[in-house]
Amino acid sequence: MVFKKLLGSLGVGGPTVDTVLEPGPALPGGTLSGQVHLRGGKADFDIDHITLELVARVEAEHEHGESEGAVVFDRFTVGGGFRLREGESRSVPFSVTLPWETPVTELYGQPLGIVLGVRTELAVAGAKDKGDLDPLAVRPLPVQEAILEALGQLGFGFRSADLELGRIGGTGQQLPFYQEIELTPAPQYAHQVREFELTFLTDPGGMEVVLEADKRGGFLSPGHDALARFTVSHGEADRPDWNTVVDGWFRQLTERRASYGTPGPYGHDAPYGHEPSYGHEPSYGHGPSYGHEHAYGHDGGHHRSGPGMGTAIAAGAAGLAVGVVGGMVAAEVVDEVGDFFEGDEED
Repeated sequence: MVFKKLLGSLGVGGPTVDTVLEPGPALPGGTLSGQVHLRGGKADFDIDHITLELVARVEAEHEHGESEGAVVFDRFTVGGGFRLREGESRSVPFSVTLPWETPVTELYGQPLGIVLGVRTELAVAGAKDKGDLDPLAVRPLPVQEAILEALGQLGFGFRSADLELGRIGGTGQQLPFYQEIELTPAPQYAHQVREFELTFLTDPGGMEVVLEADKRGGFLSPGHDALARFTVSHGEADRPDWNTVVDGWFRQLTERRASYGTPGPYGHDAPYGHEPSYGHEPSYGHGPSYGHEHAYGHDGGHHRSGPGMGTAIAAGAAGLAVGVVGGMVAAEVVDEVGDFFEGDEED
């Protein structure tokens, strides 16, 4: 075992810490488990508390351009209140629940370029030190995966994914940032739209799907953004007609004639919403045009898989399943993640 960080503020001879997460990606709203391994220093130390922080690399737009920074979006105290003897090795197991809006970092095992981490803070005799920082992988919920799979089969392409600081008005967003997945239009929409942007806002009952279209301008009319929001329940993940449903969303979005303002510097100023003829009312389940309502629920152990799904994503989502993510191969994304964590530890 390699202890990754000597707690510097405690001086030479202080305890060391290494947090090990359970293998495999977690789920939004699911359980994150692991062990915090401690090794005593050259004296006895009273451990006040052990705290885990969930950290994300987030982009912010401002008047001088764009910048990136680390945002802590949840904290959990997982232990403390004991004395770590000189040279003693001790492991503290933990099991915490991730926020439902935790961003998705991978699809079919391929990274999307989203950087999340778990950082360990140790408080010893009144002094605090942020030690270990480990990458956190999160895969889609079944209903998210069903929608992404439908996008691939419909011919939409994956362009990039990032985390934007700010809030989307008119939604139930809880975190101080949101995940934005940029898509190239399927062939049937390419003449109308330059780019689509997709955001999932998930909670225990279901999910808001926020879509934005960067519409092309004509000879006499400028381009503009069109916005729409739809709601689904977790129990709808297995419905057989996702391609039809998702295509219907995009058709409604591209057919809208009203021009919406562009997003504000830290998210969307204008609230998302539906006009009666353009989508679902903001309640879980589909309206009359998309079938009946489904019971709420979340099967945390369910994971869609089957022949052809990876192939469909590879063909329809810009080669995502073979490791191309926003113009970077998977190995380069891994290097970028490593650089982020190393830079954070140096601060």
